[in-house]
Amino acid sequence: MKCRHCAAPVTLPLVDLGTAPPSNAYLSAAALHAPERWYPLRVLVCENCWLVQTEDFAEAHDLFDAEYAYFSSFSSSWLAHAQAYVEAMVQRFGLGAHSQMVEIAANDGYLLQYVAQRGIPCLGVEPTASTAAAARAKGITVVERFFGVALAQELVAQGHSADLIAANNVLAHVPDINDFVAGFATLLQPTGVATFEFPHLLQLVQQCQFDTLYHEHFSYLSLTAVQRIFAANGLAVFDVQELPTHGGSLRVFAQRSDAAAPRPTEPAVAALLAREAEAGVCSAGFYSDFQLQALRIKRELLSFLMAAQAQGRKVAAYGAAAKGNTLLNFAGVRPDLLPYVVDKNPAKQGKFLPGSRIPIVDEAHLRADRPDVVLILPWNLKDEVTAQLAYVREWGGRLAVAVPAFALLAG
Repeated sequence: MKCRHCAAPVTLPLVDLGTAPPSNAYLSAAALHAPERWYPLRVLVCENCWLVQTEDFAEAHDLFDAEYAYFSSFSSSWLAHAQAYVEAMVQRFGLGAHSQMVEIAANDGYLLQYVAQRGIPCLGVEPTASTAAAARAKGITVVERFFGVALAQELVAQGHSADLIAANNVLAHVPDINDFVAGFATLLQPTGVATFEFPHLLQLVQQCQFDTLYHEHFSYLSLTAVQRIFAANGLAVFDVQELPTHGGSLRVFAQRSDAAAPRPTEPAVAALLAREAEAGVCSAGFYSDFQLQALRIKRELLSFLMAAQAQGRKVAAYGAAAKGNTLLNFAGVRPDLLPYVVDKNPAKQGKFLPGSRIPIVDEAHLRADRPDVVLILPWNLKDEVTAQLAYVREWGGRLAVAVPAFALLAG
C-alpha cells in the first residue's frame, strides 16, 4: 500500500481490528435477512510523512450514502460547541454581512444555523442526502457534493470565494486528502482563513481510543502530519488550539501559502509540534503498544458482560455511535450479551447496529426495562449522557464506559 499523501510504501502497523461493516451502515429489519458487506479494518503508519491511515478497501460513496444517519444536532454539547465557535470566529476575524463563510461537511446545519442567524452569507457543502435535507430545512443553502479542487473552482466561479471555511471532523473522512486540502487553497480569498477540527492522534494513541478507528475515517492526524500535508497543497498553518471534544481534538487555523498579508504564526504551533516530537509521533515505537491495549479493552468489556449475564444482571447500552460499533464488532458482542442500545435520533430508532445487529430503541424502552448497568458507547459525550440519564440512579442503576478502560461511573 502507498501513503494517501506522499505515496511512500506504508508497512508499519498500528492495529488490526479484524473485519467489520461500515460503522454508519445501520440495518433495517428487512436487511437482517440479507448478508452484510464487511471490510478489513487495519490501520497503518507512514514512516515518511507520519500520516496514520486505513488500508483502502471501502469507497467513500459506499460509506457516505443517502441513508447516512449521523446528525450532529442530536448532541446538545456539540450544538453549544458550534455556537461558541461561530462567536469566536466572528470576533477574531471581523465577519459580518460583507463576508462569505463556507462549511465543508455541513451535516444537518448544526453550525451554519448560527452563522445565518447573524446575517452572514453562508453556504454548506454536504454529500449525504439525509443530512443535507435537514440543513435545507433550516434555511441553509447546501451543495450536495463531495469537496475537492473541481468543486472549489466551480464555487469560486459562482462568486463563493470564502473569508472563512470551517471543516469540523471531516479532514479524516476523505480518501484523497491532497485534493481535498488543495480545494481549500482554491476556495479561500487571498486573506481568508480555514479552520479544521479533528481528533488528535497524540490523544488517540496515548489513551488507546481505538474505537475512533473505522472505515469512514481514512486518516488519523497529528499536527506534524497536517502541517506537511497543508504545505504541499497550498496552505500554511498559523495557529492551533487543543479542544476537549472527541476525547481530545485540535482546531488548526490555516491561510493560503500565498496569502496577501500573511498572519504571523502563533507560538502554540511550535509548542505543539515540539510536544508531538517529544512523545515520539515520528518514531515507530510510539505506535508499538496500541494493539495490545485494544485487546485489553476488549477483554475487560467481555469479562464484564459475561459476568453480568452469569449473575442475572441486565446491561443495556446508550448511543448508537460509530465508535460503539467499532468496539462491539471488535469484541464480538451480540444481542445475547447486550440486548439493545438506546439512541435519541429517530433516524436510528427501529434499526439495528451494523455487524452486531443489536436493536436500537428509544429512551422509553430504557425507562421501562430498568437495566442494572447502562454502557455509554460515545464516551466522549460521557458528561452530557450522564446528566441526561441521571434518572437511571432512581432504580439503583449504574452507568459505565469501556474506553480507555472499563469503569463503572461514580454516582
